[in-house]
Amino acid sequence: MTPAGRHPATGGATPAAAPPAPQPAASPATQPAFERFLLLLGRLNYSWTNTESLLIHLIAGLARTDKETAVVLFLTLNTTRARIDLVDRLAKLDRVAPPEREAVLALTRRMLRLAGLRNTLNHCIYAFDAESGDLSTIRMRVADRRKEIRMGERAALDAGTLRDIEVSLSEIAQLNNDIWRHIKAFGYPA
Repeated sequence: MTPAGRHPATGGATPAAAPPAPQPAASPATQPAFERFLLLLGRLNYSWTNTESLLIHLIAGLARTDKETAVVLFLTLNTTRARIDLVDRLAKLDRVAPPEREAVLALTRRMLRLAGLRNTLNHCIYAFDAESGDLSTIRMRVADRRKEIRMGERAALDAGTLRDIEVSLSEIAQLNNDIWRHIKAFGYPA
């Protein structure tokens, strides 16, 4: 029997009840749409991270090293772009046969294209119009022009955005399968 005030699993103090998570300042009408968006965004991030981790196997195969070494290389590079650049450069080495090279470069081109939507949705802030209840994204990027800068570009977070995420999820799943096929076809460490 656990003494009063002790957590049953750890025997430590029972944690205080956490305060409720802050809710977005969206109108009740937009709440279900935003909830759906958050679920899709979570799936997008999970799928992307899972697929990006397959670069470890491409690095191992192209660098002709073991998976453990490839993990160190992967984790040392802290951006998707840097990891893809490494894979591309390894694929362009003279020792890589043209069919293998072209297959890898086609995979990394697809990966870069698919990174766009995920990057946009993860590097923005979300706005709720108090009057209309409309949701939008505001890009956290400065765009330099010849004689001006632009920032705070807004885009509607609407049914089209949700469709784009669903299409991206499908394409990422296909890319994931294609990378696994490549890993097996060329005998990279799995």
